[in-house]
Amino acid sequence: MKAIVWTEYGSPDVLQLREVATPTPKPAELLIRVHATTVTAGDCEMRRLDFPLYLALPIRLWVGLLKPRGTTIPGTEFSGEVVAVGAEVAQFRVGDAVYGSAGMRLGTAAELTCQPEAGAVARKPSAMTYDEAATVPFGGCDALHFLRRGEVGPGERVLINGAGGSIGTYAVQLAKHFGAEVTAVDSAAKLEMLRALGADEVVDYTREDVPASGAVYDVIFDVVGTLSLPRIAPSLAADGRVLLANPGMSQRLDARRLGRTGSRRAVVEPSSPTAADLDYLRGLADAGKLRAVIDRRYPLAEMREAHRYVETGHKQGHVVITV
Repeated sequence: MKAIVWTEYGSPDVLQLREVATPTPKPAELLIRVHATTVTAGDCEMRRLDFPLYLALPIRLWVGLLKPRGTTIPGTEFSGEVVAVGAEVAQFRVGDAVYGSAGMRLGTAAELTCQPEAGAVARKPSAMTYDEAATVPFGGCDALHFLRRGEVGPGERVLINGAGGSIGTYAVQLAKHFGAEVTAVDSAAKLEMLRALGADEVVDYTREDVPASGAVYDVIFDVVGTLSLPRIAPSLAADGRVLLANPGMSQRLDARRLGRTGSRRAVVEPSSPTAADLDYLRGLADAGKLRAVIDRRYPLAEMREAHRYVETGHKQGHVVITV
């Protein structure tokens, strides 16, 4: 089968299209023909191994100290069709349309992938195409995780910083579904799209300073890790919550301090997609309450170009790889 093989830590040039052996499902696994996968900012960080030391070392131990070990195929999100099942599989059959997340197993940038039945895999939303469904497992599940942990509820004011990317576009829609009033912050080119997703207010971060506005929010969701917690403290309600999807070391330290002051708290725990989350999001998508924003599509052979585009920081929503 054809697959992208990740040979070194570095630029997009380390990604190579190769013929590799077709995987064989274990007794509790599904063999899935991949119709679509994605490239996110996180995939680019993984390729470069561009993480703080406390993350980079464990990832090196998992993937490879000096370079990815063996035949490492990148990619975490997928949508596709079940083409074979192991002897112990009970919930899925050949022909089922599915979607899900491989997590740190990786391996979705390929024509075929094996995934455990007990993992983050579920039936695909019928209202979404394969391309659209492939964008949900990372961005949708991450947004759902943080908004739930932040206990976002009706009537609350929610600020989403970095609202125009993979997590943010779903966070806007889910926060609105939970009844919140949403202010979406991103670059000017993304504001019209964010309004269309339901944002009540939009802010161009290059022209407006959120702390200087004097507005106060019940929840501040920093998707991209660019906010200074001490600086935005005046913008957070007395019992407010800060949600940090990509915290650096300084944000982690500031989050601890925040938790010691009154009723405010910070949520920094990373999410781990589950089949239950995917089932929940499928229900919203099929009810017309969740839609994908796809900026560009690339064929598998143009994976390098997709990574280069994502690294510009200009993508709106998602970049999809059609397989």
